[in-house]
This record gives sequence, structure tokens and C-alpha cells, in this order.
Amino acid sequence: MRLLILSALIASTAACTWVPIESGGKAVRVLPAGPVAPGCVAKGEIVVSVKSKVGFYNRNPLRVQEELETLARNEAPSAGANAIQALAPPADGSQRYSAWQCR
Repeated sequence: MRLLILSALIASTAACTWVPIESGGKAVRVLPAGPVAPGCVAKGEIVVSVKSKVGFYNRNPLRVQEELETLARNEAPSAGANAIQALAPPADGSQRYSAWQCR
């Protein structure tokens, strides 16, 4: 019975998004892969990470990716950026983004 309750608890929390978007992050655009527009100036890199595994349970990869993107958007304004672009796919709950200031 305990195992059933524990499994239900883990399954119910797996669908939750734990990272809320902040007001500054709402204004940050996510650029697609490929060349960046000529009017954009590089502002550096942002590295973010979240838990990709809870105990023995691997979290939904799409949820992890969504949380990583939200964290990067939240960090971009402090780097002087209004846009981010993923440099590589997420790996073990971590991802690198380039930060850009675009017109």
C-alpha cells in the first residue's frame, strides 16, 4: 500500500512545472537554432540546471526542457539580454544558452 501511495505522489508531481516565469523573463524571446539576426549583440552565455530525476524516477524530458528555458529567460535580463538561444540540447538536467540583446 505504501508503494502505491508513493508511486501516485511521484506521478502527480512529475507533471508540475516547478519554475515560474518572472516578470523580466516574460519579455525575453527564445530564438530558434541557426544564425541570429544581424541587429543582435552577444551578451554572453547562461547555464541553467534543474533536477531531471527524482529518486529512481526520470522526469518528463519536455517538462525539464521547459523549466530550463524558463530559468534561462529569467536570467537573461540580468545579463543585459532580451533574447536567448539554446546552444545544445539539455543533458542531465543542464543546458547552455547564448544571451543576446536584439533590437
